[in-house]
Amino acid sequence: MASVDWVARQPAVEERPQGLVSQRDFLDKDEERRALAVVAEMEFDEIRMRGQAARRTVRHFGYAYEYETWRLHPTEPLPPELGWLRDRAGAFADVRPADFAQILVSRYPPGATIGWHRDAPMFGAKVVGVSLGAPCRLRLRRIRGGTRSVFALDLPPRSAYLLSGPARSAWQHSIPPVKDLRYSVTFRTVRRRDRGDE
Repeated sequence: MASVDWVARQPAVEERPQGLVSQRDFLDKDEERRALAVVAEMEFDEIRMRGQAARRTVRHFGYAYEYETWRLHPTEPLPPELGWLRDRAGAFADVRPADFAQILVSRYPPGATIGWHRDAPMFGAKVVGVSLGAPCRLRLRRIRGGTRSVFALDLPPRSAYLLSGPARSAWQHSIPPVKDLRYSVTFRTVRRRDRGDE
């Protein structure tokens, strides 16, 4: 991956990534409250990468992702109380809900971020994220031919986004520090050969 300094020096053009779809009011207020009532009671795990603990914490369902080894292993299923949300994400992405085998619930306290990355390659071609609680901004970037393409998408509460095509495979994304407590629920398929249960 290119160094941060080199990336920052590249000419920048604003470009919406192909394959990025978003929907405001993906949930209504009652549905958000229903989802928050479940996720707010979860126990979350620390993320540690290269010896550093992140401010955000996570809970995996279906398959757990090991951030240091980049491996998956089976873990507990998604709580039945969130099955309706997976169904909704499946309809949004045109994916069978049962194919969303890896579900990540992230808790972002004030000041938490997620750095520049692409979802790991063992995850499938479509990724759906649902925002709960405080708003945030999803930043995207791609370097091609010496040009830095950038895009920013506001994610208000109850919104959803889909990463597919180039937005999933060729662009990186990040979230700058959030101002207030935010949760996200991310739905991903898993390539069969990368499942740790076979």
